[in-house]
Amino acid sequence: MKKDWLQQKEDFFVFDVRALQGNFLPAVEKKARDIPRGGGMRIVQNFEPIPLYSTMENLGYEHHTEKRGDGVFEVYFFRREAVEREEGELPLKPIVMPRYAEIDKELADLVVHFWDRIWNRADAAIDLKTKLLLSLANAVGSGRVRQATRELVKAYSLGVTVEQFAELFALIIWNQGVGHFSSEIAQSPLFKAYMLIKSLEKQGMDRKAIMDEVTESFGEQHPESGFGRVKRKCNKMRREP
Repeated sequence: MKKDWLQQKEDFFVFDVRALQGNFLPAVEKKARDIPRGGGMRIVQNFEPIPLYSTMENLGYEHHTEKRGDGVFEVYFFRREAVEREEGELPLKPIVMPRYAEIDKELADLVVHFWDRIWNRADAAIDLKTKLLLSLANAVGSGRVRQATRELVKAYSLGVTVEQFAELFALIIWNQGVGHFSSEIAQSPLFKAYMLIKSLEKQGMDRKAIMDEVTESFGEQHPESGFGRVKRKCNKMRREP
């Protein structure tokens, strides 16, 4: 498709996200929602912001990427149509990429392309839900509970069921032992996220509403804990008739 809109790219709103600490994706998405159809924005980053492409596409944007001589990427986004986020987009995109750029811009570019190759591969032999469950189990085995929690949230967004999570936890108990599960997993954010999903499903809440609750409690705003709120919510639900 011919990108005739590139003739007006110099008039686009410029958003240099290199100075932003942590995950820059939510800030870009928030700004992108306010731009009308026919408008655009230019993102400046130390590495190619590949995880942003699908998010912007689901908001009605096309993109064009240019790499400057100093290794900085400029991505032009044009809003062909104003649409809301489509269902099925994977939540909780990678947030660590800017940290790699602080070490080495080329390293960050390599890592983000490697991420794209693993998680966005068009000809993948393993479906994405299975990959997420494998990644969850591997993260638990390596003691990376924060990552495991994120994988659980993403897997649930794609349709993994409570029953499938239950079987996975049973496999973890089988492979790592009852003592390890009792001391390390049962009190972790990972298991609390699972229990929140299970409790909300029992109440009859639909998956989209559950995702809103789970993402609020375990998403980018609460990357480490945030589950004190979940504990209060679960306690409240137990008290309600």
